[in-house]
Parts: sequence; C-alpha cells; structure tokens
Amino acid sequence: MPAMMMTRRIEQLAGGAILSLITLMVAGCTVGPNYKRPAVDVPGNYRHALAPDTAPASKPLSIADEQWPAIFQDPALLRLVKGALENNLDLRIAAQRVLEARAQVGVVRSQQMPSVGAGGSYSALQVPSSLVGNNSDGTPANSFFNGGGPSASAAWNLDFWGLYRRQTEAARAELLASEWGQRAVRITLIQSVAQAYFDLRSLDAQMAITENTIKARRESLQLTRSLDAYGAGSMADVRQAEELLHTALANLPDLRRQIAIEENAISILLGHNPGAVDRGLPIDQQPHPLDVPIGVPSQLLERRPDIQQAEAKLVAANARVGVARAQYFPQISLTSMGGAASSQLNSIFSSPNTYWYAAGSVSQPIFEGGRIRSNYRLSKAQQQEMLLEYQKAILGALKDVSNSLVSYKETRERREEQFEHVKSASDAVRLARLRYSGGNASYLEVLTTDTDLYSAQLLLAQAQQEEAASLVQLYTALGGGWQ
Repeated sequence: MPAMMMTRRIEQLAGGAILSLITLMVAGCTVGPNYKRPAVDVPGNYRHALAPDTAPASKPLSIADEQWPAIFQDPALLRLVKGALENNLDLRIAAQRVLEARAQVGVVRSQQMPSVGAGGSYSALQVPSSLVGNNSDGTPANSFFNGGGPSASAAWNLDFWGLYRRQTEAARAELLASEWGQRAVRITLIQSVAQAYFDLRSLDAQMAITENTIKARRESLQLTRSLDAYGAGSMADVRQAEELLHTALANLPDLRRQIAIEENAISILLGHNPGAVDRGLPIDQQPHPLDVPIGVPSQLLERRPDIQQAEAKLVAANARVGVARAQYFPQISLTSMGGAASSQLNSIFSSPNTYWYAAGSVSQPIFEGGRIRSNYRLSKAQQQEMLLEYQKAILGALKDVSNSLVSYKETRERREEQFEHVKSASDAVRLARLRYSGGNASYLEVLTTDTDLYSAQLLLAQAQQEEAASLVQLYTALGGGWQ
C-alpha cells in the first residue's frame, strides 16, 4: 500500500510539473522594446495666431472640434460634401483597406493558437484465394481484409519569446494606421470638394462680371459710333471701344472651359460621371467667421489623422523589432496524434484499438549566414525611419496650421482692399464716361478706367475665392472634418 501511494504521489508531482512547464511556456516572455511615445518638441502656441485663446487652459476650443456642416453653411456645398462622403471611390478604397487590415490581424493572430485537425480512413483488400491458402482444418482462409477508423492531430508552436504576440501587435498597429488613413482621406475629400466648389463659384462670378462688362461695352460702342456719326467723336474712339468689347468677349471661351473642368472635377469627387453641378450662395456671400479658435499645438498629436497614422506605423515598426529579436531564441513546438482503428465498428473505441502519440521539439538557430542579424538590423533601421516620419508629420502639421493662419488673415485683408479698389474704379469709370460725353476728355481716359475696373472686379472674385479656400485649409490643417 505505501508503495502504491508513493507511485501515485510521484505521478501527481510529475503531472503538476508538466502542467507548470506548459503554463510557463505559454506565458513566456516578450522580447523586444515596448512602445513608448517619443518626446517631441511642440511649441506652446501657433505662429500667426489670429487671436488669443479664450477657452479654459485645461481644454482649449478649436474650430476643428466643429462638425463640417457647421463650417460650410452653403446648402449646395453641404449636399455636395455629403454626396462625396457616400460615393467617392477613394474613400471606398480606403474603407476596403481597413477591412483588409482587419482580416490580416486575424490571420496573424491565428499563429498564437494550436492547430487541430481530424480525419478518418477506411481500407479494404481482396486477395486471391490461391495466394491465401487454407486453414489448418482444410477450409479456405479469409481472402478479404478491411479496417479503419477516426484520427485527430494537433500541433502548437509555443510563443515563449513573444514572436507571434509581437507580430499580432504589429498587425493591429497596421490596422489602426489604415483606419487613420481612411480618416485622412475623408478630410482630404472634404477639402477637395469645398475648394473646387469655391473655385467654381469664383469662376461663375468672373463669368457674370465679364457678361456685365460686355453689355456695358456694347453700349459704350454704340455711344462712340453715334458721336462719330454726328462729328463729335472720331473713328479712333470707335476702334478703341471695339477693342474693349473684343477683349471681354475673348475671355468668355476660357471661362466656360474652366467652369466645365471644375464641374467635371467635382462630379468625379462625387463618384458620378462628368456633368453639371448645383450652385448655392455666390462667392461673395460665403460666411467667414471673424474669430477662429485654434486651440494649442499639442492637440494636433491627437486630432490630425496623418500624425496618428504615422504613430501607428511607428508602433508597428517597434513591434517588428521584437519579432526580429525573437528569431535569436529557440523555437518550441508540441505535436500529438491519436485515433482508433478496427475492422469492427462496435469495437473501434475499445482500448486495444486506440492509439496516441505526443512529442515536443526545440530548435535553436546556430548558423544562418547572417540572416537573423541582418533582419534585426533591418527592423531597427525601419523603426528609426518611422520615428523620423512621425517627427516629420508633426512638423508638417505645424507648418500647415501656420501657413493657413497667415493665409486666412492676409487673404481677408486683400479681399477688403480689393473691394475698395472696385468701388473707386467703378466711380472713375462713371466720371470718365460723363467727361467723354460732355467732350471734356478723350476716349483714352474711358479706355483706361474701364480696363482697370474690369481687372479689379476679376481680382476681387479671385480674392473672395482665396479667402474661402483659406478657411477650408485652416479647418483641414487643424484636423477637422473626420469626426
């Protein structure tokens, strides 16, 4: 009895030791560096800030926190942006990339799990009686043999050094990078639609200005012809009036061409065939807030999709350093197989007819021709590259915001000055025509002032477009539009 108890005790200790060993192998360790966000030098404020922040220091407000319908208040533009977000092919491609990355995570993560397979077999053999012979009692021996049964197998590569866990970590980071990439495409799409729409409305304004100018110049041409007919003018005045008219008429084909190109571009962004585009508010009635809250630069690290995407790629590269590091260590694998075989179905699972097999193996690389070392150096170099890309993305974001701030401020001042220029030029044309009608000025004065007015009006329409586009750029630079 004591011997049996001792034997049972030994079996219990051995089983506990094996279980502990397997648990230790499963838990293991994870080699390679754990990710920590690198320190970056972010300034406390933006250059060219429009106004000091009035929000609490704990959570400064920003125009980027606003949803895009609150920024673009033109009903036609809102419909265009909504249609683009629903049908744009680039955005749909980005969505498919997210699905691909999500599936890739599942593929990589499956390496951490054991693989199990099952199957069955059956075989039959008919042997000629002449080859089998007879039994001892003279009766013919059995010439038909059959048998088979179910079987199962399992294999598990133990992730003792964290090789597969690091691969899964990298795949998840790539998934996150693809999601942030999709958001970056969304922001770019909103920006592209809005800027193309403002370009289109500016061209529409230039077309209206040109048509009004043509109408006025036709009337002026009629006046000069009448004056010439009654001897109060000259043929030179008529030719100069014709020159003004044809100059304006020559601009119409190019404006129609540019309008068609912008309409086609917007149609493609909406995922439609090239065609006409609905219009809303004129370019001079687009809303422009005077005070634009911008928050603080540190918020860009969380708000800008391109920065988040660059950091996710850095996380993936950091995890791949651990994958390469794990290649230095031995790989541990477990395999097992079991089943049953019998020619009698009712006895197939009886003890004499079952079998099993189990084995474990350890493999340690000794000489790989420098492959492991070179792969580790490659992963380290790629990690440093992604770190530089992350720092570059931050600097690029700061530059974008600073450029957008100064653009929004200066384009507004330019538009205001150009508006005053148009007012003065309009009055100068009125006075010059009065003086010419009264015989107190030559038609050259009318020609000069009319040309100046037309140019000033076209420049005003362009300045209004630039001001509207600069607001879009500022909103995008601050990371708005993907929420």
